[in-house]
Amino acid sequence: MANLQVKGIDDDLYELLKELAREKGRSLSQQVTLMLKEYLAKERGLEGAKRPAELLLELAGSWEDERSAQEIVEEIKAARRSSRKLKGGWDVPP
Repeated sequence: MANLQVKGIDDDLYELLKELAREKGRSLSQQVTLMLKEYLAKERGLEGAKRPAELLLELAGSWEDERSAQEIVEEIKAARRSSRKLKGGWDVPP
């Protein structure tokens, strides 16, 4: 992944960026990267393009299956394999 160094940023602008990043729970680098991506998307006419998270939410639970939930659960349980890893119990320190 590439790095970008920006020189000559006005102190007030830098403080505003830091404050915005803090408010959004992001690092300064994450905030600037997000802002650049959003700006470039608007400039290129991709304003309406969906973000990966939006696409994932749309796809979640979107498949179709003729089977009932119980049949799906039974198939999952039948496909499980026994593991010897836990036969002796958990080794949890006191």
